[in-house]
Amino acid sequence: MSYLWVTIGSAIGGLLRYVITRLTLTLSVNFPLGTVLINVFGSFVIGYFGTLTLQSGKDPASDNLRLFVMVGLCGGFTTFSSFSLQTFDLMRSGAWGRAVANVAFSVVLCVAAVAAGHRVAQIQTSQTAIAETAEEEFTG
Repeated sequence: MSYLWVTIGSAIGGLLRYVITRLTLTLSVNFPLGTVLINVFGSFVIGYFGTLTLQSGKDPASDNLRLFVMVGLCGGFTTFSSFSLQTFDLMRSGAWGRAVANVAFSVVLCVAAVAAGHRVAQIQTSQTAIAETAEEEFTG
């Protein structure tokens, strides 16, 4: 059943990504701003939701719901492959400054967004973890 939830979440996340990409096309003429915004927002959501819904957390959620949101929805919504393609296209066209800015903004802002989502959720709960299963987080 978890495969179904991940599939549904991925489909919804992909559709949301497409809608937001279309809405931000006019803002993304010289820089892939839509992709950066999508990745930052998705990063915030995974940090916030992951922290609040731990089994020992403030709002415990089932494994299937966590997989739906964290692996499916956020996985389908965020756009590492789009980010990589856009960065490569900027490099290929000689826009090295914008390519480096895209990498810096994307990485720094997305990690900061996960941390911010986690911190906002921590205000509501005392959780220090975000993920509980190997599917949610690589733990080495």
